[in-house]
Amino acid sequence: MSDRRDDVWQVMASLVHSNRDTWRRAVIERSGLPFSRFRVLSRLDDGPRSVKALAAAATLDAPATTVAVNDLAERGLVDRKVDPGNRRSKIVSLTGAGRELLDSIRAIGDPAPSAFEVLSDDELSTLAGLLEKLSQGSGGRSTRNENERVT
Repeated sequence: MSDRRDDVWQVMASLVHSNRDTWRRAVIERSGLPFSRFRVLSRLDDGPRSVKALAAAATLDAPATTVAVNDLAERGLVDRKVDPGNRRSKIVSLTGAGRELLDSIRAIGDPAPSAFEVLSDDELSTLAGLLEKLSQGSGGRSTRNENERVT
């Protein structure tokens, strides 16, 4: 028998995946990058990573990550350096151009889908609080800005 958490997760994932196409197309159009390259680039937002850590964060295999990093480096969006602690490993970081591109992409609107219109303000606040709790529990990013309050 399926765990209720699994059922809720499936509904959440389906809602997100089925409502992100417009935003994804806008990201591709603005950046000129395949979406997989954007995924790699965005995983560097918090700082440099090894290629191995970048692959895990972007849910790509090592060869695909290496191809993506090479492409992004050729475009001047990332920089690769030998890891001083392990000369066989490379550390990848954003360049100024990579940071500017990420900032530009973040400016693309990503409004909530119409399905959210059925929720009252109280329900939206409850949902925001639950998502914040889930985000903190998974070690992920906060779901809100530090300057924002969920009421």
